[in-house]
Amino acid sequence: MSAPLRVAMIGHGFMGAAHSVGWRQAPAAFTLPAQPVMSTLVGRNAEAAGEAAARWGWQEAASDWREVIERDDIDIVDIVTPGDSHAEIAVAALAAGKHVLCEKPLANSVAEAQLMADAATRAAASGIRSMVGFTYRRVPAATLMRDMIAEGRIGSIRQVRASYRQDWLADADTPMTWRLDKDRAGSGALGDIGAHAIDMCQFVTGQSLRSVSGIVETLVEERPLLGESVGLGGTAGDGRGRVTVDDVALFSARLDSGALASFEATRFATGRKNALEIEVSGERGALHWNLEDMNALNFYDATKDAGEQGFTRILVTEPQHPYLSGWWPAGHMLGYEHGFSHQVKDFVEAIAAGAQPTPSFDDGLHVQRVLDAVERSAADRSAWTEV
Repeated sequence: MSAPLRVAMIGHGFMGAAHSVGWRQAPAAFTLPAQPVMSTLVGRNAEAAGEAAARWGWQEAASDWREVIERDDIDIVDIVTPGDSHAEIAVAALAAGKHVLCEKPLANSVAEAQLMADAATRAAASGIRSMVGFTYRRVPAATLMRDMIAEGRIGSIRQVRASYRQDWLADADTPMTWRLDKDRAGSGALGDIGAHAIDMCQFVTGQSLRSVSGIVETLVEERPLLGESVGLGGTAGDGRGRVTVDDVALFSARLDSGALASFEATRFATGRKNALEIEVSGERGALHWNLEDMNALNFYDATKDAGEQGFTRILVTEPQHPYLSGWWPAGHMLGYEHGFSHQVKDFVEAIAAGAQPTPSFDDGLHVQRVLDAVERSAADRSAWTEV
């Protein structure tokens, strides 16, 4: 095993908890070529950062990310802050010679994402690696779907249907959060969860989105201000903040091959808690996966006799399935948190091998361009907009 890789995570909250599990569990589940060390958790509020560090197993807490990334005892910077700070932190960390893992979407704009991708290219010349955290592509069933498509199991791709549906904003009295402020989040359902659907489509098909036609809509334009949300676009005295991002995004797209794809991203799908779903139809069959049934992959083999056709449910828990060799006996399920361990595994292995991990910042930049094209299409009411 090579020298330890000492990690500083900037930001905490929900994603900080998930990433902490990944850094802690990956070395136990897999034999890694280098040992990640959970060195420093960084947060603006020193007291809150200290509490999070103690709870999640970090050695120490700090409140100034600029000082931390300049330290000689930090090798990796993991960015889990809101999107408005991704570019500044990532560019500075790469310039300081740190490997960088950044949560998705890569940035809040194409211009910021381009700066990050350019910085990553410069750093790569010195052996510094960077990766964007589209974690769902590391769910074993989703990876198996990619592998089966690449093997030609469904033949040439004809159509893709991808969606990410949640309902946590369906109640109009749900309070404001930074995710509803365009300055902090960049966009709403489109960038927050639609980015996952875009990446999943490109990951499993091996193709890129080249043109789009879309619509975005804000269904609830004001929400109550509570606690930390008080500074988010409120009007003095009324206790309500203005929602400045989309609640729903719907768009069509064309892939490199000319195949059609349809996308939906919404946080108003009543009854859908975390339904990232993708179905790929090909000339010889189809594959379907849903995050709400994350350990299963549904496969339709159109080459079978008509009397035997129908979707077959594959339980993706066998040791030969992607990533499963590090976990439990066959039939024992994995959960949401395991994708973050797989992310750490892949990132550490790429760093140790001197290879470019995926998805790269260039991949994240392309997703950002798709998001931008959807917004431009919706604003212009144009039939098709090039990515």
